[in-house]
Amino acid sequence: MPLSGGMSYTRPTPLIQSLPPSVPFVGPEVQERQRGAPFDARLGANENVFGPSPRAIEAMRDAASEIWQYGDSSSHDLRSALAERHGGSNRNVVVGEGIDGLLGYLVRMMIEPGDAVVTSDGAYPTFNYHVTGYGGILHKVAYREDAEDLPALMARAAETHAKLIYFANPDNPMGSWWEGARVAAALDDLPEGCLLILDEAYVEFAPEGTAAPVDLSDPRVIRMRTFSKAYGMAGARVGYALGAAPLIAEFEKIRNHFGMNRAAQSGALAALHDDAWLAEIRRRVARAREEIGRIASVNGLTALPSATNFVSVDCGKDGDFARSVLAGLLGRGIFVRMPFVAPQDRCIRISCGRPEDLDRLADALPGALRDARG
Repeated sequence: MPLSGGMSYTRPTPLIQSLPPSVPFVGPEVQERQRGAPFDARLGANENVFGPSPRAIEAMRDAASEIWQYGDSSSHDLRSALAERHGGSNRNVVVGEGIDGLLGYLVRMMIEPGDAVVTSDGAYPTFNYHVTGYGGILHKVAYREDAEDLPALMARAAETHAKLIYFANPDNPMGSWWEGARVAAALDDLPEGCLLILDEAYVEFAPEGTAAPVDLSDPRVIRMRTFSKAYGMAGARVGYALGAAPLIAEFEKIRNHFGMNRAAQSGALAALHDDAWLAEIRRRVARAREEIGRIASVNGLTALPSATNFVSVDCGKDGDFARSVLAGLLGRGIFVRMPFVAPQDRCIRISCGRPEDLDRLADALPGALRDARG
């Protein structure tokens, strides 16, 4: 705020001043404060409500007594374990503050004002948020049959001389997926000078063969993974990227070297080694997807096929109707979200929950539908 005489001591860049005051998502805690009451069921943020491995909890608890120390600035032990898991070396792995943080670093590395970037219209908005923040120009491609259209993304990149393509497999918000072999084959059509960002945040929930069989040294693609979803550690903010060593080395120039806290690193390392717990989470999520589909069906709605820990439910009409259903659920204490762009906005998106969470959903949905139908 200017002082007397009109003097000002803040000088944001013209780009920042031109941006709208927006955020990609309004968090559930913000919405709870706005509504003046907590949600009865938290089914909107695609969190893994079943929680992390008990080994991860124990490791984080043990690390708490050492929290006075900064975390390892190189995340060496975690990177080494991830490299071994994925068949590469530490030079192929960078760890960061969730996929969101890594996307921000990557866009900062690659995008100057005016550079073209291609994504799907209605895909993960946090990526768009980073591109806009660095002055990139977004070119959006429509979904095809409720799935991201990779050939069309490649074609648009060629038309616009794009530097980046964002493609999620499986996809958020629709839950659709491509066979990994098809994704790998599509790389032959990637324009020269363009990098494919392959967001695999949900791949642990997907059918066998969904992960793209791409060599870590392939310079055409960078793969993003996370401990927020299947590993149940969203609050710890641990993500990682897999890619060719020269590209991964570029992160070292700009990343926050002490951004990963000590307890989160310990928890992620323990979670990575607990394959039995991961298998149990997959079973619980599969059962929850089936139950969401059943609840949708008995209410005359259609659950779309999903390879994630959420289900997009087709409400059968347009976006205005789906928004009314969403509002009815929120008003009844059920936190859910929905796609932002037509025609996918005819759906609501419901995260997999515990049996008691889905019981609350089943109780609330009929009333929300009655209200929406007037």
